[in-house]
Amino acid sequence: MSFRPLHDRVVVKRVDSEEKTAGGIIIPDTVKEKPSEGVIVSVGPGARDESGKYIPSDVKTGDRVLFGKWSGTEIKIDGDDLLIMKESDIMGVIEG
Repeated sequence: MSFRPLHDRVVVKRVDSEEKTAGGIIIPDTVKEKPSEGVIVSVGPGARDESGKYIPSDVKTGDRVLFGKWSGTEIKIDGDDLLIMKESDIMGVIEG
């Protein structure tokens, strides 16, 4: 199945966090926080300004991004847990 978000929304797949601390302590799943880092899976065409022209999105498919802890709505597509959120919920793109 294919999913294309509308307007300035993006679909993000969370990146799994480390299961061990720097000291080697294993963190159980029940205590682990959900990571606020992910990879863009799909991007909508962009927002519209007041005159009706599209403002293109600043992110693209494949970008690794940081987003707020409670950002987005969780969805499941083809068995994958994904998030759909507005582009404005993304705090930045991780480069390099």
